[in-house]
Amino acid sequence: MITKTLPEKDKKERMSYTSFMINEFTEAYKMNKPKGFVYLEKYGGLDYIRRHWWALHTDNQRHVVREIFDVCRRNGGNL
Repeated sequence: MITKTLPEKDKKERMSYTSFMINEFTEAYKMNKPKGFVYLEKYGGLDYIRRHWWALHTDNQRHVVREIFDVCRRNGGNL
């Protein structure tokens, strides 16, 4: 298996963007941050952000929040 390692700068940007989107998601759906984090982790939202952060960061944050909601719903999440 070949794995790619991100340059340190990209790692920091990915972590920063992931944190930002967790905050945006929890605010949009009026969740506290720990509950929101668990929800996103359980239903695939965090994985989606981590895998696609480079493309997502170029989109409108409201659209991204909705995409994350849709991913979680397809994986069994129900808000």
